[in-house]
Amino acid sequence: MSAAPGGAPDGAPLVLALALDAQDQRRLDELRRRHFPPERLQVGAHVTLFHALPGEQRAAVLEAVTEACRRPAFDVRVAGARSLGRGAALVLRSAELDALRADLAGRFAPWLTRQDAQRFSAHVTVQNFVTPQRARETVELLSAELSAQPDPDPLRATGVEVHRYLGGPWDLLEVVPLA
Repeated sequence: MSAAPGGAPDGAPLVLALALDAQDQRRLDELRRRHFPPERLQVGAHVTLFHALPGEQRAAVLEAVTEACRRPAFDVRVAGARSLGRGAALVLRSAELDALRADLAGRFAPWLTRQDAQRFSAHVTVQNFVTPQRARETVELLSAELSAQPDPDPLRATGVEVHRYLGGPWDLLEVVPLA
């Protein structure tokens, strides 16, 4: 297996995440920094589309993402907060996001892991690796904050990020913009 720039192996799994407007990304990163155990925080806030696509297929993955991103940028609504058991997440809703993810899943069908083949449930993990009690408290706090904003601004999806998974941290390879 050859090494890519930065010393990471070319075969390292690829992670695909939704690219968001810079202001939305900063807001979510701050929320994640506020609630995530700092010693466990290795990546910023993200909406994972796929957790592990084969790194050897990088060119084909980028081609498929480029084709799928020939659609307009779109809004994503924050629909609530939910428990992850030992963490908390913001629940996201967008027909356009679901369509983009389904399009890509069809293109990647032979490569999908069991996790990536499951039903897609768009979310941003703002907390993980905490006690169930602390997670419940965070969900209550997030829910109260969301309730205080009767009509919160949606997040703006701007593309798809392709990362190389490095055993914890991610290495951003490319951002493919939506049309």
